[in-house]
Amino acid sequence: MEVEILARIQFAFTVAFHYIYPPLSIGLGLLMVIFEGMFIKTGDESYERLARFWTRIFALTFGIGVATGIVMEFEFGTNWATYSKYVGDVFGSALAAEGIFAFALESGFLGILLFGWNRVKPWVHFLATVGVFLGSMFSAVWIVVANSWQQTPAGYHIVGEGLDARAEITDFWAMVFNPSSVDRLLHVWVGAFLSGAFLVLSVHAYYILKNRDVEISKKAFGIALSVATIFSLTQLFLGHKSADGVAKNQPVKLAAMEGHFSASGPADLYLMGWVDKQNKTTTGIAVPGGLSFLVHGDFDASVPGLDAFALEDTPGQVNAVFQFYHLMVAIGMALIGISLLGMWMWWRNIIYERKWLLWTFVFAAILPQLANQFGWYAAEMGRQPWVVYGLLRTSDAFSQMVTAQQVLFSLIMFTLLYTILFLLFVYLLNKKIKHGISNPADMMDVRTHQKEITDKLLGS
Repeated sequence: MEVEILARIQFAFTVAFHYIYPPLSIGLGLLMVIFEGMFIKTGDESYERLARFWTRIFALTFGIGVATGIVMEFEFGTNWATYSKYVGDVFGSALAAEGIFAFALESGFLGILLFGWNRVKPWVHFLATVGVFLGSMFSAVWIVVANSWQQTPAGYHIVGEGLDARAEITDFWAMVFNPSSVDRLLHVWVGAFLSGAFLVLSVHAYYILKNRDVEISKKAFGIALSVATIFSLTQLFLGHKSADGVAKNQPVKLAAMEGHFSASGPADLYLMGWVDKQNKTTTGIAVPGGLSFLVHGDFDASVPGLDAFALEDTPGQVNAVFQFYHLMVAIGMALIGISLLGMWMWWRNIIYERKWLLWTFVFAAILPQLANQFGWYAAEMGRQPWVVYGLLRTSDAFSQMVTAQQVLFSLIMFTLLYTILFLLFVYLLNKKIKHGISNPADMMDVRTHQKEITDKLLGS
């Protein structure tokens, strides 16, 4: 297998594995702020217990997320040297901003969040929780800005020629607010909120079904269900707005996502289907002129298809882009349906009597994760054959001195290592969930007992 393909597979695998955790950190951060805020407002100990419980799970996801994210920075240098040289001045600014404004904020408050219980005043601890949450959101800002610049470059000029060419920033804020960054950032944030909300729904639905911590779980379930309903509906509008941006800035990607080949003329909106790139056909269930209506508000409006572009400038795997995009949309609609059904039954106070629906929520935690992954696959594969859209081709971006055997060896090594990390994460997550929601009074007793033992040992 060629070096380029192996390098793409390796980076796709590492970034996909890493992206399991940051959305959970952001989503759980929001719920932790809500739980602790409710405790500050009402004085109800139940919300403090919830905040403590989900802080422990947050710490687990945060730790593995940091560990798995570091690897990608090394891959830029080892496997994608030409790309690193070309975009280094742009990415360097964004990644430095993440470290200064985001990671420092998040990690600075993390110590108070994890170890400040009963050591600082409740409002101070609450501010630390807010700081960690905002830090995780700021991290997403700079990562999405960097990636969005690859999709829609702005605020730069090219210095040098050939292998010595590189992009330099001429307008920092134009780079930050490039044509796709805001839409994509909002889309990513809301996807993260849904990941956290559905994990909380899953765990507390499980507790209710198993008759454990029932009353406190009902409080958590109601809050998480509200968050899930609000943001699943919000995602519908943000997703449409993001697609409008793709239609304007990357029409070839939109054509691939919708399996539209005709160079001009109305475009159908496929609900599901199969794309045959060789024969330039898409078969499936479609709304005639539906894509034209969504893009232009007119069923007969012309939308450029794949035939309007040079073959070498179109994605190689059109059917994969089509399928990933439609799977993301289908899951998004399913999340809206599940959330609205749950909210309706919760409003009627009958949801806890519907065990089948609670079990649905138990297993639905995987759906936002899948939607996040599929969305990124569609976005990145749809950008091909460009690593920087319209400027640098993927085939020109990989390291020329790295051999296929070297990349394959590291790919196998990372696969084994990440499999172990994932199994460890599942084991620890399951252990924490089975342990249940601790009572702060019980935790104080444990700390008091530990202190007594320590004092005896020091006294002896």
